Amino acid sequence: MSQLDNASVLITGGTGSLGKALINYLLKSSKVRRMAIYSRDELKQHNLRNEIGEDERLRWFIGDIRDADRLRRALHNVDFVIHAAALKQVDTGEYNPMEFIKTNVLGSQNVIDASIEAGVKKVVALSTDKASSPINLYGATKLTADKLFVAANNYSYSYGTVFSVVRYGNVMGSRGSVIPYWKSLAEAGHALPITDLRMTRFWISLEQAVQFVIESLDIMRGGELYVPRIPSMRIVDLASAVAADAPLFEIGMRPGEKLHEEMISADDSRRTYLMKDRYVVTPVVAEWGFKLPEGTLMEEGVAYQSNTNDLWMSREDIQFFLKEI
Repeated sequence: MSQLDNASVLITGGTGSLGKALINYLLKSSKVRRMAIYSRDELKQHNLRNEIGEDERLRWFIGDIRDADRLRRALHNVDFVIHAAALKQVDTGEYNPMEFIKTNVLGSQNVIDASIEAGVKKVVALSTDKASSPINLYGATKLTADKLFVAANNYSYSYGTVFSVVRYGNVMGSRGSVIPYWKSLAEAGHALPITDLRMTRFWISLEQAVQFVIESLDIMRGGELYVPRIPSMRIVDLASAVAADAPLFEIGMRPGEKLHEEMISADDSRRTYLMKDRYVVTPVVAEWGFKLPEGTLMEEGVAYQSNTNDLWMSREDIQFFLKEI
């Protein structure tokens, strides 16, 4: 029996790429009793309702995570929360820093407070590789949010609500992915722009991301920051897999962009354990009695980065997976 059987689940930012994939997965592969979609864009909700079709298990809440009162109402009788709402555009964050702080930091604290007050059982928050050793405002706000969710266990544990975080990199096939853009350029006979030919990234598909989130929600006890053990790829191999004959040209790295992705910093490695298909970064402070995971302690001082990863995807591997997108 799954913990989601006959449960009520709320997804913040539910109209995004991952939110939509989570909704479809839970409707088809679980026995959830009720699923609330919480987001602030009525047009996206309208389009998603038309795309999914009517389902008596779905509830649609227009609301912003900045609005604590609206969150409290939406979380009434909710068992589990998947927190995916965030402002994410790196360059936009540099120009509008306070707006990112209001949503990604203060909004996340609202989710924490409202979840405790509503008696939610488990909350899993979605993070990003940019929160590890952040060099831009977006990454800094997500790192702050990560720490808020982990530290929340220090005062929420006695209430019966536990919080954990899931962190992964770019999702292939999600909205904003470079793949559709490159495909359209190649079809028009144009060269493909690449910020830096040396660039590497981690690879995770939308379906794998959904599965990782659901599995993490199932096994979490509170305070864990989960990172999937996934392969890396060279960006030039991805471009070649998308359009083998298209020429490439280098345009230079954008402000706030890293040459290689990092999901666990060297400083965090001393608190990180490897458990088969995932890493678990343990809390800095855990006064609620956090139990260490059963795994192998990561080598101290070694960051988990896309360029030093021991798992790699070839161009042929990438081509195979692109057929599924």
